[in-house]
Amino acid sequence: MKLTLGILLIILLTSCFKGEKIDLIIHNGNIHIMNDQMDIVEAVAIHDGKIIEFGPEREILNKYRSDQEINAQQKDVYPGLHDAHGHIMSYASQKMVVDLTGTTSYYEMLLRLEKFDAQHDPEFLVGRGWDQSLWGEEDLPTNTLLNERFPNKPVLLTRVDGHAAIANEVAITRAKIDENTIVPGGKVIQGNGKVTGLLLDHAIDLVSGLVPKPNREDLRKAILEIEQELLAYGITHVHEAGVTYEQLMVLDEMVSDGSLNIGMYVMLFPTVENMDFAREKGHYVNKNLSVRSFKMLMDGALGSRGACLLNHYSDMPGEFGFLLMSEAEMLSHTEEALRLGYQVNAHCIGDSANRILLKHYDTLLVNEVDHRWRIEHAQVLAEEDIPLFSSSGVIPSIQPTHAVSDFRWAKERLGEHRLTSAYAYQSLLNERQMVVLGTDFPVENIDPFATIYAATARKNRENEPSSGFLKDQSMGLDDTMRGMTIWAAYSSFLEHSLGSLEKGKNATLVIFDQPVRASQKFEPNYAFMTFIDGKVVYSME
Repeated sequence: MKLTLGILLIILLTSCFKGEKIDLIIHNGNIHIMNDQMDIVEAVAIHDGKIIEFGPEREILNKYRSDQEINAQQKDVYPGLHDAHGHIMSYASQKMVVDLTGTTSYYEMLLRLEKFDAQHDPEFLVGRGWDQSLWGEEDLPTNTLLNERFPNKPVLLTRVDGHAAIANEVAITRAKIDENTIVPGGKVIQGNGKVTGLLLDHAIDLVSGLVPKPNREDLRKAILEIEQELLAYGITHVHEAGVTYEQLMVLDEMVSDGSLNIGMYVMLFPTVENMDFAREKGHYVNKNLSVRSFKMLMDGALGSRGACLLNHYSDMPGEFGFLLMSEAEMLSHTEEALRLGYQVNAHCIGDSANRILLKHYDTLLVNEVDHRWRIEHAQVLAEEDIPLFSSSGVIPSIQPTHAVSDFRWAKERLGEHRLTSAYAYQSLLNERQMVVLGTDFPVENIDPFATIYAATARKNRENEPSSGFLKDQSMGLDDTMRGMTIWAAYSSFLEHSLGSLEKGKNATLVIFDQPVRASQKFEPNYAFMTFIDGKVVYSME
């Protein structure tokens, strides 16, 4: 009898120590929960795609068992990163044209064009990514050399920021652009009374509308390539900053058929078709795709002098930039968004554009407690306007790499006095107690560690400038990571399922190969493993 009781006791004790069967355990990690307490734990338990518990390794391993246990090797583990301002559709289109990023001269740009043309012989030669500041040039280029090399084929070459382009004479003629062409929200630049081929903002549309649309299958293939690139960096969610209705349908189709797994928070351009979609569908959710916001373009870019400033450009007296939409359009779009319960995310670069929107929001949203409307970029601000972010409840959505790309010429564009409240990320954080971070790819590199480095060290991946650009505006690492996780999730109405590794949330997370830290020298890093809803979607091994 004693033997039988002893055996029973051993069986009972053994079964207790086996623990509850679950899908996945990740242990021996530096697991950053990103909750209010900023807990860092050793292990996390996952079942049915959700976090069910986190805590000390011994506690989790004793309480749970799984056929899949992953030793994180004391690596840093974070919630999957959000890129709160990216352009998958633009990047996909760019993959199918001539890549001009990093060209160091007009002649190098021409060589890339000639090589691509010889290999593919497209009907319309299109390129993107040039930046004249990398050529050692302050002035934006004209089409003189382009006309010499391509006298018979239309060519359109867009600047890296997407707000300026060069078109050759063939393309200009086809678009019926001449010295008398006037474009609301854009400019056809002239020199000596003649069209130079340089187009700003909406003037680009006159030529880009003539470019043949990419093949749908090629577009899908490019999107999937971008998805893998994102997952390799640990980015599991993208806030897609502006799409047409046709582009939305491509993304919706890919999500529906299960080919696109990355999370998508999509901002709609306020076109007739998109407005009709929002009225019919309301807050639209299809698995990992969510739509409940509009993207408004208020002004252009600082590099092409299209950003709308309160005072003239220091390097071009009399030039203030310009708005891309009228006051009537702005009022119509924002009031309709408010009626539909949609968020508005407005592109504002210049201090004039920012002031107009902030004051409008401050009045329009006075009775809206939880609107979460955003200003994208918030790049140049009048110091007295910064408090409007907190009074209006608007969230600054910023891209730190813009500061360390623009440092070469920002002082020339703005002058010393305006730099004090430009790229003012820590000031915005102090005021609003929240910022969300993105890359603005493909304008900037898709690498989130370039974002982290730019935010904390105020340097680019080449470690320039050596002392950091406007270093007093650098952010701490914890706040930088909040801006890419929990704050980004909040800004897209997803904080109940994403952004932290708390109990009940989606098990969407990344184990990084190298430590995540603030340093004074750029340290490349990648995902060791990336998970979406508890499933491995990328592994370095």
